[in-house]
Amino acid sequence: MPLRQGGVDTDQILPSKFLKLITRTGFEDALFADWRTDPTFVFNNPSYAGASILVAGPNFGIGSSREHAVWALMDYGFKVVVSSQFADIFRGNAGNAGLVAIDVDQKVIDRLLDAVEADPQLAVTVDLEACEISAGDIRSPFHIDDHTRARLLAGLDDIEITLTNVSEIEEFEAKRPSWRPSIHA
Repeated sequence: MPLRQGGVDTDQILPSKFLKLITRTGFEDALFADWRTDPTFVFNNPSYAGASILVAGPNFGIGSSREHAVWALMDYGFKVVVSSQFADIFRGNAGNAGLVAIDVDQKVIDRLLDAVEADPQLAVTVDLEACEISAGDIRSPFHIDDHTRARLLAGLDDIEITLTNVSEIEEFEAKRPSWRPSIHA
C-alpha cells in the first residue's frame, strides 16, 4: 500500500483517543482513523485491501513513543513498513513487536510508490535473509539492524531470547554467594 505522506507521527497513525485498550489487539479500525474519514485516503481504496507491506514517505513514526501505533499497523495486517527514515523509538517498538521496519533510499521509495500506484496488484517482496526488497524491475538492498533482523528471523521476543540462555543463567545463579539476592523458581 502506498502512503506518500512524509513526517507521519504516531498520533496520526493511532490517534490518542484510541489508547484506552491495554491489549495488543483491537486497534485495526483506529489506524489512521482521522485520515480515513477522507474518501480519497489510500486506506479507503479497495485495490489495496489485504496489503501486508506499507511503503511510506520519510520520517515515519515520529512523535511520542506509542507502541500502540505499531500494534494498530499489525492488527490491520501489515507485516512490513518501508521508509527512507524512521523515528528511532518507532523502529525499536516495531522490532520488539515483530513488525519489520526497513530503510531504503528515498529514490527507491519513490520508485516503489510509483510502481504500486500504477499497479496495485504488483507483488512486493521483502527478503529478510538477503536484506533485499523487490517489485517488478525494482531491486534494492535495505537496512535493518542485525539484532532485530536475527530476532525476527528466529521469531523470538525478548523473553524468548533470554530463555535461550537458561542454562548459563542457572549456572551463574548457582555460583553466586548465598548472601546475595537470587532467583527462586
